[in-house]
Amino acid sequence: MLRKGGPLSLDTTDDVELVGVSKRFGGVTAVDHIDLAVGAGEFFSLLGPSGSGKTTCLRMIAGFEQPTSGEVLLQGRDVAGQPAYERDVNTVFQDYALFPHLTVGENVEYGLKVKRVAKPERRSRATDALSMVRLDDFGTRKINQLSGGQRQRVALARALVNRPKVLLLDEPLGALDLKLREEMQLELKRIQAEVGITFIYVTHDQDEALGMSDRLAVFSDGRLEQVGTPDEVYERPASAFVARFVGTSNVIEGDLATRLRGTPESFTVRPEKIRVLSVDVAPDPGDGEIRATGRIRSSRYLGERTRLLVDLDGGGEILAVEQNRSTSDPDARNQQGTAVRLAWDRRHDRVLPKGADQLTDEQVTAITSAGPTQEDP
Repeated sequence: MLRKGGPLSLDTTDDVELVGVSKRFGGVTAVDHIDLAVGAGEFFSLLGPSGSGKTTCLRMIAGFEQPTSGEVLLQGRDVAGQPAYERDVNTVFQDYALFPHLTVGENVEYGLKVKRVAKPERRSRATDALSMVRLDDFGTRKINQLSGGQRQRVALARALVNRPKVLLLDEPLGALDLKLREEMQLELKRIQAEVGITFIYVTHDQDEALGMSDRLAVFSDGRLEQVGTPDEVYERPASAFVARFVGTSNVIEGDLATRLRGTPESFTVRPEKIRVLSVDVAPDPGDGEIRATGRIRSSRYLGERTRLLVDLDGGGEILAVEQNRSTSDPDARNQQGTAVRLAWDRRHDRVLPKGADQLTDEQVTAITSAGPTQEDP
């Protein structure tokens, strides 16, 4: 299995494994020979742009799609070919798929009723599930009487009431506004910690994946770019795509890399790691820093931070971010054209593996069309 970038190996504690899984739709390869393992009790996110293969992987785990090749293992048992209703998983969708003619309680009980669970047990388990999502007093309400966030909680309760081994969540917060979305992220983390079951969460939102996951897998063009903890993926991206898609990063290559680092190897450095200093400030005499001088081409005031695009002396550009501890909007705008010195600790850049700095046309499109959490200079 791929665990923290490690090699493929069998692990009986894994709830889900994809082994050599591919999925083709006609002549289109949606998922290209993926090996992936999700440990028991993990909050694991599948992150990537539209068309990257993440949702197809989720659907193969759920049983809504069957792999063209490879194995889908649930608790070590190959379920490829097994229908969705026979798998010990449940799925929460973005549109919730609730029955408007039923009450909240009846919606939550529905799956148990189909399974012919006795009415007293259905009621007891539904009550417990609604309590878990903090909707104790909502059982008799109709769906049209609920807010978007409350409907999302009902959908979650309906999935949890079946006590699945694995809960699959397909962009469940996508229809919510930003504030409610952030609140529900905290609720999902709380619920997952309480019930202790494995959550596999599909999202294209980088902040969501970084803030909620124990580990995450970054997808592009049907392939895995990187698997790791949020800090591993953010601080040590394995490719230019990961560096640019997960947050924002400078990818420095060619002559500029040689000038700054002394070697032609491509590397990345995050904008917030870069200090922006006056050229009048003497450089730190220590040898642990990389330094460059240039002139601010553009300055964007973004509330708690300012984003600075700096044209370097001798060619090239670097994006830097400053926290606005004392800067106001006019101060930020007045920085344009200012000569500055840039500096960052060598520990904060990451040399990319050979070939990992090359982006396909599809990856470039994915990065430039990413959602609102992806900021461009």
